[in-house]
Amino acid sequence: MKLQAFFPYQLAQLAEAVSRSVASVYADRFGLSRDEWRILAALAEQGEMQGSDLVPHTSLDKMQVSRALGRMETAGLIRREPSPEDARARIVKPTAQARRLYRKIVPMVEAREAFLLEALSTAERDALMRALDKVRERALQDLTDA
Repeated sequence: MKLQAFFPYQLAQLAEAVSRSVASVYADRFGLSRDEWRILAALAEQGEMQGSDLVPHTSLDKMQVSRALGRMETAGLIRREPSPEDARARIVKPTAQARRLYRKIVPMVEAREAFLLEALSTAERDALMRALDKVRERALQDLTDA
């Protein structure tokens, strides 16, 4: 097997290259890490979330979420409050500063996304999205189903 031709490796390389390209927007200009950006985007989408719900929503692990939340709280981007339903859980809420920052960043990351996808025709983009959905669905199937 040649690693360079192995599909999972190629996909990981692509994901890393795209991630770095987009990160240049929020990291260089706004000092956010990838993990902080994902949490900020999730909170902008949901409004507020239980801290543990950020793990599956952002595809980050528990430690990555915890560390990013600590940095974001220190920076004044989030508040953590006790959950009314579960005394052990904390509700994470974006601050007004976080919402302003998000609104500033979104047009820039959307422009970066558009730049990356301009390499493809509309038909190629549609085919790529369909292919990604199919591979994701297959990857999520239990191995015993295969």
